[in-house]
Amino acid sequence: MLVDSYQRPITDLRVSVTNRCNFRCVYCRSANGDHSFQDNGILEWDELERLCHIFLELGIRKIRVTGGEPLVRRGVLDFIYRLSWMGVHDLSMTTNGHLLAQHAADLRAAGLHRINVSLDSIHPEKFARITRTDSFSKVMAGIRAAQRAGLKPVKVNAVIVRGLNDDEIEDFGQFAREHGVTMRFIEFMPLDADRRWQRELVVTADEILERLQRRWALVPLERDNASETALKYRFADGRGEIGLVASVSKPFCGFCSRIRLTADGKIRTCLFSMLDHDVKSWLRSGRTNEEIAEHIVGLVNRKEPGHRINEPDFQPPSRTMVYIGG
Repeated sequence: MLVDSYQRPITDLRVSVTNRCNFRCVYCRSANGDHSFQDNGILEWDELERLCHIFLELGIRKIRVTGGEPLVRRGVLDFIYRLSWMGVHDLSMTTNGHLLAQHAADLRAAGLHRINVSLDSIHPEKFARITRTDSFSKVMAGIRAAQRAGLKPVKVNAVIVRGLNDDEIEDFGQFAREHGVTMRFIEFMPLDADRRWQRELVVTADEILERLQRRWALVPLERDNASETALKYRFADGRGEIGLVASVSKPFCGFCSRIRLTADGKIRTCLFSMLDHDVKSWLRSGRTNEEIAEHIVGLVNRKEPGHRINEPDFQPPSRTMVYIGG
């Protein structure tokens, strides 16, 4: 098993398969065309497969496929199938939902277990302002298709930003109850391309919980494991579930079990790492799997103790979220 120098077992791998995304969400990507980029230099599918095999041999049990938007890259369904065939214990994907309706059944057939769908407003006009797209109806159709396909649980993610969509907190709660999804409220993190993040824009998990509890009785749920990112609650009457991802106000770094592989072949030991660790050149220089595994073990041993968002000398990473992978 992979264990870092702080004795944290590393069991979760986030694999970004593309830098491209068909959305330009204001808390993630810039509207400035100069900030766009192509998938130059990304790992080939067989290289991603080889790395995932090595990670599984090292003890990784959970793999989440991310982007960018993973469904825009041709071949992702076959990649999911290959990961499933390898025996990934927990195989999931994060998507913006734009293409999900047409792929949900095939994803489930390929072996995907569950899915996270981003939905930052349940009002079409505001959704369009946040994502800079006109895809609201497609995302809603994608959520329904994922439920029909048996991708369970369907988790719906909303990044809550003060002055942008914090007026919808109760609406999101009602959405969870009406649609039978797990609604996850995510604190706004300093990963936006325009670098406009300010602490005043963060709506904390405590504030979100307090507002929801004014309207509904909520019952806390135990975490499946100490490294789980969300604080979980169910509605007392059994209709729906919510999760609170308090990355800023209540960091869970002490139990972190995650590392990330970027689409261009870099390993990031923390979402907020200041350094990328190259693995692509190792793949392309004739190194054996054993040599690459040893390299990965060394990188994991240098995993940071935490993200330092709440420290006075905090600096955001050079890569923004769409470059890193969710």
